[in-house]
Amino acid sequence: MLVIIGAAVALGLAVHQSMPPWYARLWYPLEHDAAINRDAQRYGLDPALVAAVAWRESGFDASAMSPRGAVGVMQILPSTATFIATQNAPPPGMPDDIEDPAVNIAYGAWYLRYLIDMHDGSVGAALASYNAGPGAVQSWQRAAQARGSDLRIPDDIPLDETRGYVTDVLAAWPIYRSAHGDRLGAVTVAP
Repeated sequence: MLVIIGAAVALGLAVHQSMPPWYARLWYPLEHDAAINRDAQRYGLDPALVAAVAWRESGFDASAMSPRGAVGVMQILPSTATFIATQNAPPPGMPDDIEDPAVNIAYGAWYLRYLIDMHDGSVGAALASYNAGPGAVQSWQRAAQARGSDLRIPDDIPLDETRGYVTDVLAAWPIYRSAHGDRLGAVTVAP
């Protein structure tokens, strides 16, 4: 009996570590893929990256609200939505409608592209900014430069929550590509 239990545990661990697509879909679900595909394409992002952010932010829960007031699938702060709406070529929808998943995902994808561009293409720095705010990341970068080095992401992120967030999204990104590639559009940014 112990041999059978041991074999079952070993098989379960092997499946979990190899993360075949059928198994990954159990741990990494996908919702709102039409909006994710549309807005990822609109802003030159990999839909799997947008899906990984949505998964980590809210688990795709359109009614999610953080203690700090971020709302929806992509957990957009109302103040961030207002900022986005004042920029050149803002996404469709009004900031007051960010609880609507289609508007929320559009604003989240726009903001993710904005942050990637702000950080010269660094997805890791953009994710840290998405979680902790651009000012925090810029402060950490200045501190690293004062020490004579670059900010290593995620290793040098001083906030445990943000370091974990970046690590989780970067790990989930290729899993979403593998597990849901049939439902997610073409890769526009390599994982």
